[in-house]
Amino acid sequence: MNPRTATLGATATAVMEVCATAPWQQYICHACGYVYNEADGDPDGGLAPGTRYADIPNDWACPLCGVTKSDFELYAPPNLDALRAQAGATAMPLKRNARQSPGVVIVGGGRAGWEMAEALRAQDAALSITLVTACAGDVYDKPLLSIALARKTAPDKYIRETGVAAAQRLQVRLLAHTHAVRICIDTRQLRTTRGTLRYEQLVIAQGAQGVQTPTLPASMCWRINHLNAYEKFRGVLGETPRNVLIVGAGLVGSELANDLALGGHRVTLLDVQDQPLARWAAQGAGHRLLGAWGTLPILFVGEVKVAGVEKLVTGYRVTTECGQVFDADQVIAATGLQTPYRLAQTAGLEWANGIAVDAQTLRTSNERIHALGDCISINGQTSRYIEPITRQARTIAANIVANAPLPYEVRAALVRVKTTTLPLTLH
Repeated sequence: MNPRTATLGATATAVMEVCATAPWQQYICHACGYVYNEADGDPDGGLAPGTRYADIPNDWACPLCGVTKSDFELYAPPNLDALRAQAGATAMPLKRNARQSPGVVIVGGGRAGWEMAEALRAQDAALSITLVTACAGDVYDKPLLSIALARKTAPDKYIRETGVAAAQRLQVRLLAHTHAVRICIDTRQLRTTRGTLRYEQLVIAQGAQGVQTPTLPASMCWRINHLNAYEKFRGVLGETPRNVLIVGAGLVGSELANDLALGGHRVTLLDVQDQPLARWAAQGAGHRLLGAWGTLPILFVGEVKVAGVEKLVTGYRVTTECGQVFDADQVIAATGLQTPYRLAQTAGLEWANGIAVDAQTLRTSNERIHALGDCISINGQTSRYIEPITRQARTIAANIVANAPLPYEVRAALVRVKTTTLPLTLH
């Protein structure tokens, strides 16, 4: 054997052995905050577990928001010891600081709430942070629930970190299963079902909830907007093929229809428009999706409006205004989202299709209250997508911790439609 060839072969083998034993690394999406873990890979995106970041093709897309590999960078969760060391002797221990100042209170334990806590902690190791959430506060990627059935994945497997673990890691005081009731701006207090909290700064990250209408009563229709509701729905659905009717063929309705059909269930999908994903009709999204659904048990019925839902001995009956009748085992309402208004109303915050915030600072009409995520509107427009949340959290954190201002930039959203039969990236 040629000595040079032998040397190159030995070098390549050594490199492969080093790669095989090197620690798994994580990379974060600049656009939406999704974290790619080399150990887990992205099976739905064609990346097997153990795929190194360097080996990812350049045309691979983020499974949450659709941007490419170039929008990712090496990621390490905030390290409190390192942050304190960086701050030097001027940084006070967290517990002492917590007694001196009420710090920041965050309302909401979804993605926006935890992104806010991460951004604040990355700026200040000693800042007192309290997070109030009506749920357990577990950290998970909600958009991935739309593909859980096709993956045959139990809902709890999508929890990346429990709320308790996240709070411990970030040294955040977590008030789980706690409802925020009232904001008292004069005394800077937040009243909750577990007592009253003082705050220096308040951040509202309460998200949005499914639109409630008399024709689609909550007692008969599922609204799947968080992990708890999805877990209950999956429990009722069971393992036997069911007839599921979905009202609303937008982003969520179309994704759920696709996933339920791949999971072996028969789906009827109703919408007032003549095609699914009608918001993106100019991009041909609906027609392309209907073509891809040709072999799936999905019946799409467009240009119909639901008149009412009736409970039967077994299942439900849905009647449209034009007289059509559909029977189903379960009914899902996917007819859009709206921002809960009561908490903002107690503080007298300006409202415009959501909590109105300044376009650059994300401050509300009260100087000590910011808001981000699905609950806000900018110039009267909402943007209930994953992509802006990380950038919004960084802007607010910079403002609160009094670092150099980091103006928020409103961008047109890039939407990743997780209809795995025909994945779509839409503008």
